[in-house]
Amino acid sequence: MTKLLNQITILKTANIAAPIGFHADGQHVGIKHKSKDLGWIYSDAIASVAGVFTTNLVQAAPVQLDKQVIQNGQLQAIIVNSGNANAVTGKIGLTHAKSMQEMAAQQLNIDSNLVAVASTGIIGNVLPIETITRGIKQLKVDGDTQGFAHAIMTTDTKEKSITIQSVIQGKPVTMSGVAKGSGMLHPNMATMLGFVTTDINIDATLLQKALSEDVETSFNQITIDGDTSTNDTVLVMANGLAGNPLISEIGSEYDQFKEMLHIVTTALSIAIANDGEGATKLIAVSVTNAKSAVDARMVAKKVVGSSLVKTAIFGKDPNWGRIIAAIGASDVALDPTIINIKINQINVLLDGTPVEFDTNMMASKLNEHDIHIDIDLHMGNESGQAWGSDLTYEYVKINALYTT
Repeated sequence: MTKLLNQITILKTANIAAPIGFHADGQHVGIKHKSKDLGWIYSDAIASVAGVFTTNLVQAAPVQLDKQVIQNGQLQAIIVNSGNANAVTGKIGLTHAKSMQEMAAQQLNIDSNLVAVASTGIIGNVLPIETITRGIKQLKVDGDTQGFAHAIMTTDTKEKSITIQSVIQGKPVTMSGVAKGSGMLHPNMATMLGFVTTDINIDATLLQKALSEDVETSFNQITIDGDTSTNDTVLVMANGLAGNPLISEIGSEYDQFKEMLHIVTTALSIAIANDGEGATKLIAVSVTNAKSAVDARMVAKKVVGSSLVKTAIFGKDPNWGRIIAAIGASDVALDPTIINIKINQINVLLDGTPVEFDTNMMASKLNEHDIHIDIDLHMGNESGQAWGSDLTYEYVKINALYTT
């Protein structure tokens, strides 16, 4: 276990059903050829819920449905399929999303208004609803909890999950997160699904406030290829079964909750960026001394989203000119004559002036998997980060052949 601030601990084994009262399952039911493709999360108690969704104006049927479901601030289950996005499928798409909702509710013996639905996969294909409804009947309350993370994957190559624990008001509390996403990823979320469960007792309004603020510095700071999807969904369920007094106002307990949430969402964001389609590198951009936190995040996103920066990192080319050009295109007020840039701790620009560096040392640094670009704007005191991956031949191959 690794100890963090405020006695928050990351567990070695992650499990979305680790918080008290949560259950999960993931199975292969036939939507995809052989891998797991359907799963659910269920809480013994009705949970407070918060959600954020894609900013794309073309929104999949499950997104449309979930926006209505979470308005009452309560949720008890989430049913998720991969292999088909149920997006741009007309009126039948919403009918199918509701069928998934109702079938899951029937199997769990709960109100259908307490069930959220999520789908991910190819856009424009009608959902194989009979296969899915049969599959829902196969899911178990106490099933393959680790399998859930695999059931939501599409082109992902690895599971993305985390579980952390802490103590709030004398009560041990647990929070878990799981996500999918590896392409069609861009700030303001991506073709990604993210689910967070916790047994912390917190008011739904504060939960939504915490999530809405948090995504600005976590999920919204990922970019793989500059495309924003139709299905992006992040849902947080807090069922209160840890027994801590209700967190109903901003204070130290709320701040600790936010810290826990940020650890989970940041870990998932980095895991998504680290699994970019065809990626060979994780690119992490840190911007310091900006006029505002928004400026810092904008610069970081612009750099990590630059195709020229991405291809330079893939080619192990220390072409910092692409970095400074991206900074200048960020629409942030700055002075290029005072900017510093480091690549994996090697100075390449100081006060806007090129720095001679050891090419052999730089070549060695660029062979590393994690590439850290540090930018000091010398304009203020605020900072921000963004994460992405390099742009490779394999990315083109994966996406050129996606539906075939």
